[in-house]
Amino acid sequence: MYGIVNKAIEELIVANFGQDKWELIKERSGVDIDFFISNEAYDDDITFKLANAVSEEMNMNIDNVFIAFGEWWVLKTTKDKYEGLLKSGGDNLKQFLVNLHLFHNRVAFIYPKLTPPEFHVSNVLEHSLELHYISKRVGLQEFVRGLIQGLGKFFETEVEIELLASRNEGDDHEIFLIKWK
Repeated sequence: MYGIVNKAIEELIVANFGQDKWELIKERSGVDIDFFISNEAYDDDITFKLANAVSEEMNMNIDNVFIAFGEWWVLKTTKDKYEGLLKSGGDNLKQFLVNLHLFHNRVAFIYPKLTPPEFHVSNVLEHSLELHYISKRVGLQEFVRGLIQGLGKFFETEVEIELLASRNEGDDHEIFLIKWK
């Protein structure tokens, strides 16, 4: 993953719990990197080590860590750094989700070594759709849930999210049923 992901985890912790807590998390994780460079690629293992250290240090379930990080990613990192891209996806949650596959195509211009997930939608209705999440990375489905929750907040839309299919249950990708009012 790119350094911007690890920097965002650091920013989330420092903003909410302080620099000292971040230092404890880094120490617990065993990640010996003083500064993450946003457009440099890092091993995915670093991100998972940091997330697990947050889970242990904060006494949080790892799923909740990824959900919180997904929300932060949308509401802080993406909004602050790529708001134009975020707004170009649509005027509301439904439009954005339908166009989500195009978002990573635009981001790939900024991060050429990006290995993005694929997103597809199906069963699009007036107040719901199914979002298919396909990725070579395993273990990020709750991050995606957090992203969806963050997008709901960004678009000021209350969302309900139900996981219909998961690689944890033997499926080949995740499918989220997303409902809004």
